[in-house]
Amino acid sequence: MTTESLAVRTDTPVRTPIGKARRGGRRLLRQGAGRQHHAGPLAYVLLAVMAILSIFPLYWTMVAASTDNTRVSQTPPPFLPGPNLFSNLARAWDEAAMGKAMINSLIVAGAIALSTVLFATLAGFAFAKLRFKGRNALLMLVIGTMLVPPQLGVVPLFMMMSKLGWSQQLPAVIFPTLVSAVGVFFMRQYLSEALPDELVEAGRVDGAHSLRIFWSIVLPIARPAMAVLFMITFVQAWNDFFWPFVVLDMSNPTVPVALTQLSAGYVRDQSLIMAGALLGTLPLLAMFIVFGRQIVGGIMAGAVKG
Repeated sequence: MTTESLAVRTDTPVRTPIGKARRGGRRLLRQGAGRQHHAGPLAYVLLAVMAILSIFPLYWTMVAASTDNTRVSQTPPPFLPGPNLFSNLARAWDEAAMGKAMINSLIVAGAIALSTVLFATLAGFAFAKLRFKGRNALLMLVIGTMLVPPQLGVVPLFMMMSKLGWSQQLPAVIFPTLVSAVGVFFMRQYLSEALPDELVEAGRVDGAHSLRIFWSIVLPIARPAMAVLFMITFVQAWNDFFWPFVVLDMSNPTVPVALTQLSAGYVRDQSLIMAGALLGTLPLLAMFIVFGRQIVGGIMAGAVKG
């Protein structure tokens, strides 16, 4: 055997089983990339049914808000909108002071959502990729707080807010919920899968500290999950009733607290209550219409990892 033949054989790539598997996987991906899976008639029927069931509560709220209390109480109830929608919305706006309540809810929900996203992403990055003593025990402690009913801490929390002088003020609603254990666990699970260890190590090699790695590497990768967490936290904070009802009064309410003003009295005006509920829902619908495509697009971008 000559030296030239040895050289040729040395330059020939070795076909290992792993290499064959990778090439076969890439070939299958290329073949499947051009395929499109078409849904059958049953899928469209199920989707239509689910869409109708999801939209019907909002539609019924609008129908009830557009009629009077007598018509709503009839059997069978009306299924078509009436002529009193705008008059009932105006009455609910004035009687429940919805203007101030919506501003307060926007401040509270926005502050809680932003702080939860920031702190949960920081904590999720630390639990997912940083190595420190007691990490697992601390994570279990955070998860364990999810098992404690929030109602158990209402009395000491109210006493604390009173000593701080925050009773009947918005900081009493914001500060106890600046971060959530659910958000920390959610971001930890996402970053454990979406953030490669090699990127963190590359940042360390380049001399970047943890905050620099968080700002330049973690935030761009975690953006889809942050958008989802912001949306969920904002809606939850906007709809929260129990703690704001305890710590606030009618002079400085959020939207759910203000809506209780509409149910006061011996005879409840159901159409007026539904009009107030519709007013409280419209900002959430507007936010989803404006940012829904970006949020869904971020979820899909985060789901495709190379």
